[in-house]
Amino acid sequence: MAFSGDSRAGAALADVRTALVFFAHPDDVDFGAGGTVACLARRGVKVVYCVMTDGDAGGFDDDSRAAIVETRRAEQRRAAEIAGAADVVFLGERDGYLAPSHELIGRVVALMREHRPQIVFSLHPERAWSSLHRSHPDHLACGEIVTRAAFPAVENNYAYEHLRAQGLEAYRLPWLFLFAGPDERTNLRVDVTEAVDTKLRALDVHLSQHPDPEAMRETVRAQLRASADSGQWAAPVTAAEEFHAVCVNGPGTFAGF
Repeated sequence: MAFSGDSRAGAALADVRTALVFFAHPDDVDFGAGGTVACLARRGVKVVYCVMTDGDAGGFDDDSRAAIVETRRAEQRRAAEIAGAADVVFLGERDGYLAPSHELIGRVVALMREHRPQIVFSLHPERAWSSLHRSHPDHLACGEIVTRAAFPAVENNYAYEHLRAQGLEAYRLPWLFLFAGPDERTNLRVDVTEAVDTKLRALDVHLSQHPDPEAMRETVRAQLRASADSGQWAAPVTAAEEFHAVCVNGPGTFAGF
């Protein structure tokens, strides 16, 4: 699995056994990290999705409002199957109203402690002024919730003590891979050339969100090419996804510093 950028993060990708992916709306992961997920799943990595909202504000059809939540859940389940994800968890928050709270942070900590991933993927908590569409307020809230959970809560048994009573012991998360953030934060590009078709098939499933599917595909292809062109590779790469890779706990981490 080729990469360009932070060598430590690339090594983490090579060694990962379990990955947990948090995102705000059904289809966020398929746009931002679907190729990387597909590449990992092909290598036997267990990938679990967590969707924070029901996506109930999505779509374009007034007549579909009553069914939109189940439609979008079904779309995300199918897209997850195509990408190779093992499971999809829905937190059921209202689309457009996501905000950091201790209740939500606690639920995220619980999932992290349950699955104990080596890498947590999430939307980025920082706004990208170059693309406000990328920086939907729910995306920013998702990133903030996950970042607060990743440190210090998940590794502190005295944070959200009810979780420990449920057998969910603290553990130290090694890596946080954030996507859809400011361009200047990108420090890792992942070669997803082998998974472009899989990524597009997963995106195609989200029919309720695409008034012009072919334009969506062309936009995604162009973004993947641009990301590949921005990296430095040992061999030619035609499609890549971008991340801000953050080492939460590494060999040099000591006493919270």
